[in-house]
Amino acid sequence: MKKLTLQGRRILLLLHIIFAAIMLGVQAVFIILALTASVTSDSTVLHACYSIMHLLASSSVRASTIGVTVTGIMLSVMTSWKLFRYNWIIAKEVLTLLYIGVGIVGLYEWTLKGIEPTAQAGLGAWQTSGFTVNHSLLWIGIAVQTVSLIVMYILSIWKPGGERRSYRKPLKEVKQT
Repeated sequence: MKKLTLQGRRILLLLHIIFAAIMLGVQAVFIILALTASVTSDSTVLHACYSIMHLLASSSVRASTIGVTVTGIMLSVMTSWKLFRYNWIIAKEVLTLLYIGVGIVGLYEWTLKGIEPTAQAGLGAWQTSGFTVNHSLLWIGIAVQTVSLIVMYILSIWKPGGERRSYRKPLKEVKQT
């Protein structure tokens, strides 16, 4: 694979950071909306929270996750970082898969399951079968995504764990006399 020029690497890194910032912003909005849905005494607000979260789950979450994944893979493959050379990159890849699973599948489904009960029953949705469980699963998903995103930021900044053993240069063998 062809290596990136310095300018190309900077542009790709900028795009990667922009997509990661969008992910962080969307997480903050999800926390605010889920918290608002948990404490509101207005049925219109409850329904609006679920509708907005569902809109975000089907648009911004998907776009930013795809963008950060594609740019991250390109940065790994087209630079000296490589996909499996460093432990911190492998950890970010695993966390990204978790984030994708929870975001694209979980948050989408949990918000979708909250729209109809809130539209039909309003605040009475809390008494409908499964709504509280669904809301709890939504909160768990938001928490998992938030923690994984924060850990990915930490890994990107501190890069702990170093290079994997299979990529290290072998030590020169000492000649015995």
